[in-house]
Amino acid sequence: MGTPPAAYPAHPGSSTDIDKAFYDSLAQDVRDHRRPVRELEVPIRSGRAWEVPAGHVCRILTVQGPQVGDLNLWHRDNPRERFWAARTRQLQRAHVSRYDRLWSTLPYLRPMATITHDTLESYGQDAEGGRVHDLLGTRCDPYVNRMLGGGDFDYQCHSNLVRAVLPYGLTEFDVHDVLNVFQCTGLNDEDRYFMKACPARPGDFFEFFAEIDLLCALSTCPGGDLSIPLWGPGARDAVEVCHPLGVEIYAPDPALTKKWKSPQPAAYRRVHGLRAPEWGDADASPLEGN
Repeated sequence: MGTPPAAYPAHPGSSTDIDKAFYDSLAQDVRDHRRPVRELEVPIRSGRAWEVPAGHVCRILTVQGPQVGDLNLWHRDNPRERFWAARTRQLQRAHVSRYDRLWSTLPYLRPMATITHDTLESYGQDAEGGRVHDLLGTRCDPYVNRMLGGGDFDYQCHSNLVRAVLPYGLTEFDVHDVLNVFQCTGLNDEDRYFMKACPARPGDFFEFFAEIDLLCALSTCPGGDLSIPLWGPGARDAVEVCHPLGVEIYAPDPALTKKWKSPQPAAYRRVHGLRAPEWGDADASPLEGN
């Protein structure tokens, strides 16, 4: 007896239908053909924010050793449109890799980015059920840390992201559920969330194509590679397993994106079964259905 089919199958011709040849061409557009736009490094236990114009490629890479990074995305010019981890988990997978798309919140619901390359793609599922690039969990935060007996610590991923986006006029209320890049997680026999040591090595990378103009923010998790428990038995300061992460932004060969178009927001009219009365229509109810 096989497993049930995916609840959200790809619909031909829709945004869930991937032109793999196009994204493969972006992945194969090696450094010599790309135009470097920007490089930055996110130090340990900190956060950085940066912009990626639509049609550009962004690479997150390990530069010294294994390290988990918590990623947030917003539309650069409209931060109300931001990454929607739960819907991405349904439309794509609980652990994303090449060809998966990162979707935005309602009422926009469109691909914000598409993953073009992932050096950990071959990791698959390990013997304990762990997979990488996690959407099952979310960012660590100082509220849960204190609740679990860790005291006040201002360098959890939530706090790192808060500080990173302040220069862009955003606040703690704009920080949202993340994509845990390089993080290895799964569900145990009790259906409870677990985290494992990050399998990435120096030079591993996770790369995505910006489908719309993006503001990105990344936190280098204070747990580093997560090989040391953060709470409970065996917990201790994990600074010894913390490493920086690198970010590289490239403009692909213009010939590759000549026919590409940025996706538009969802076509739904946003009526929700409601209709405002027309002028002079005294009998119409403001909540009258269509």
